[in-house]
Amino acid sequence: MLIDSHAHLTDRRLYSDLDGVLERAAEAEVQVIVTVGTDPASNRAVAELVAEAPRVFGTVGVHPHEATVVGEDVLAEMAGLARQPGIVAIGETGLDFYRDLSPRDRQEMAFVEQIHLARELELPLVVHSRDAHERTVAILQREGGGELRGVMHCFSADMGIANRVLALGMHIGIAGPVTYPRAETLRQVARHAPLGRLLVETDSPYLPPQRHRGERNEPAYVMYVAERIAQVRGISFDEVARATSANAAGLFGIEV
Repeated sequence: MLIDSHAHLTDRRLYSDLDGVLERAAEAEVQVIVTVGTDPASNRAVAELVAEAPRVFGTVGVHPHEATVVGEDVLAEMAGLARQPGIVAIGETGLDFYRDLSPRDRQEMAFVEQIHLARELELPLVVHSRDAHERTVAILQREGGGELRGVMHCFSADMGIANRVLALGMHIGIAGPVTYPRAETLRQVARHAPLGRLLVETDSPYLPPQRHRGERNEPAYVMYVAERIAQVRGISFDEVARATSANAAGLFGIEV
């Protein structure tokens, strides 16, 4: 059994083929998918999907690209949605200094507000960090109050940052890039980070694994992420599948 701990099922590229996506995931023994909200509209769509689709759980959040929309009304709506059955985390939120589609000060403000919301609701946090690792960790250290649970999803930093994330009590999400030929730094993280703190994810429809580069990614392909982690750690696929599924279930409070 596998859990895809981060997908975007409400993205039109997946939602237009949702029955097929879910069927292929089940055939690949992906029994649980966590679908992630990134803005007010997708948060509502996630809540609707979770209410209808078995074994699909959801998160609500505002991605750093959309940080300028965050205000009291958006946060209040997120809080209401987060109290619905099947919504298991706040996010994704964080910082993206690669594309800078929102001003950095607004990204940081939105990130802090969502950290506070996660703490208030006692929910884990799903964190996005791209070209902003030092600042992301600093904010988590400052605002987390030692009470944060969560995951740095689609991890893209080195083992030094990984150790700081782990020291905060957070998990590390490994996605398709671990299969890319030049991703040796990420494979070092997959090799050396504690297995009990790793999650596997697709971030679909983005970042397909190497054998599907150029295609739409989907939850069924999370098997290739687990397979690569098993290879670099020198352990069995089943051991990685069991551990990462237990980690995700424990973090998100999902019964499997």
